[in-house]
Amino acid sequence: MARQAQTGHPATKGSAASRDTGHTQISGRAWLALALALFGFAVNFWAWALLSPLGPKFKEILALTPFQQALVVAVPVLVGSLGRIPVGGLTDRYGGRVMFPVVSLATVVPVLYLGLSGHTSLAGLLVGGFFLGIAGTAFAVGVPTVSAWFPVRRGLALGLFGMGMGGTAISALTTVKLATAHGLAAPFVITAIVLAVYALIAIALLRDAPGRKAPEAALSARLADALRLRITWIGSAVYAIAFGGYVAFSVYLVTYLKTAYGLSATDAANKMAGFVLLAVLARPVGGWLADQIGPAIVLASAFAVAAAAAAAQATTPVLMPAGTIAFLAMAAALGAGSGATFALVGRLAPADKVGSVTGVVGAAGGLGGFIPPLIMGAVYSSYHNYALGLALLAIVAVAMAAFSITVIRKTPQRVTDNAGD
Repeated sequence: MARQAQTGHPATKGSAASRDTGHTQISGRAWLALALALFGFAVNFWAWALLSPLGPKFKEILALTPFQQALVVAVPVLVGSLGRIPVGGLTDRYGGRVMFPVVSLATVVPVLYLGLSGHTSLAGLLVGGFFLGIAGTAFAVGVPTVSAWFPVRRGLALGLFGMGMGGTAISALTTVKLATAHGLAAPFVITAIVLAVYALIAIALLRDAPGRKAPEAALSARLADALRLRITWIGSAVYAIAFGGYVAFSVYLVTYLKTAYGLSATDAANKMAGFVLLAVLARPVGGWLADQIGPAIVLASAFAVAAAAAAAQATTPVLMPAGTIAFLAMAAALGAGSGATFALVGRLAPADKVGSVTGVVGAAGGLGGFIPPLIMGAVYSSYHNYALGLALLAIVAVAMAAFSITVIRKTPQRVTDNAGD
């Protein structure tokens, strides 16, 4: 049975209850479920990010404007973000054992379409990118799946799961090279094969936590309940900036580096991969720190660093070393902030609504990544530099640091124990 401990401790420090709910052992099956969820998240994010590294190539081949290029890479982000809301609710109902294979197999179709024919026109890219957004919903499958298996060390476990966002680094490192060496279809076909293989592995090995009970209420009612929860709105606000900022740079950094610094597509993609990898490594660190000292402190610190880095980069300093340091600091801060966000969600979301809350919060994070590339494209079209866009990011990050200290820090803890073992 799920148990909930009400405490009056604010969300600044991990209380004893949050660190020790009476379960001291994490089973091997839990770690296997985490590994499979991480793998599934990474593979689907690899697919989700396929269009971004090829953005400059599509711009040249199809004579796209900067805004059209930004739109091509942003459409999958939008659909994947909004799709997390129903997919999170469906995961509460059917579990990750069903939903991970379903999402992965559904993603195979748009991946193959884009690789074989959809990349030849702007309309084809937009249609294919729309359905490619399905891959982005995998996040809303993994969080409730992992959360149920880890009644303790949940922040760390969710942070480790969040490393699956490194799938965008796989895309950055391989897509342009494969397309150059073997044709535009190659990266898409290979990704489709990996997705299909993962789906088969998940069907064979992935299990939901023992004792998981499917909610009886309708999806619409559960989503309405989730929207009434304070944690849904708090989590959405911080994730829109933390993860949204990461997503925005992971899909637009290649274009930014190529335009602002004149880098080749391959060099820009390699540098984007470094940004992604550092953010990926920082995510479990943020989750672990949130377990130890509380999410509010981690979030405030992360947003402060992100603000300083964005302000520095707004001046377009020389890429080595100043620009590189600014972007790497931003990557680490946004990754740690993303990990801390779901440590907070794991503490405060009721056990039977984790998927629904995750869906809404994840959607906010994805939407936070959809808007900045469009703003950056529009800003560059108007002013031929990116200073205004980065300055806006710095201002928003400062506001979120203040929000973390004033609102999140004073939010009472309600430690949720998913007794999934």
